[in-house]
Amino acid sequence: MKPIILTGAFFPMFLAAAAMASGNHAGGHHGESGAIGQPGKVAQVTRSVRVDMTDEMRFIPSSLTVKQGETVRISVSNSGKLKHEMVLGSEEELKEHYEAMKKFPEMEHDDANQVTVMPGESREIIWKFTRAGTINFACLQPGHYDAGMKGAFTVSSKAQKQNHTH
Repeated sequence: MKPIILTGAFFPMFLAAAAMASGNHAGGHHGESGAIGQPGKVAQVTRSVRVDMTDEMRFIPSSLTVKQGETVRISVSNSGKLKHEMVLGSEEELKEHYEAMKKFPEMEHDDANQVTVMPGESREIIWKFTRAGTINFACLQPGHYDAGMKGAFTVSSKAQKQNHTH
């Protein structure tokens, strides 16, 4: 079978088709992002966090805490020599997306909940954390997820503050 080379305007259509063919593609597609939050607006950013990706297959830090309703600028840097990415999603979505990445390893991400970052570069995700709970993130480059390149945001509930009244 000849390899298919996709470029330009056809690549986004290919990603959409791949997403539909593989079921629910990890967060950001077809309304699935609601469970993990939603794309944020720069004007509504209440704070910024920095996350570094390393060739030791780690996010530093790998655990962050945010508040429900907070819009956060996540500055993602790649201090390694390999291509890395940060994808926000549920654990189930990330595992499913990882399987797709094994089949299409050159797939790059530019959805609101995910960025591909080349060595020495930085990118940003602006994200509004709308639901309390755990929002996972991972690098889904082949081999990276299996090596432990993952982490999580703990989203504290607005209700937790209200429960402290007497």
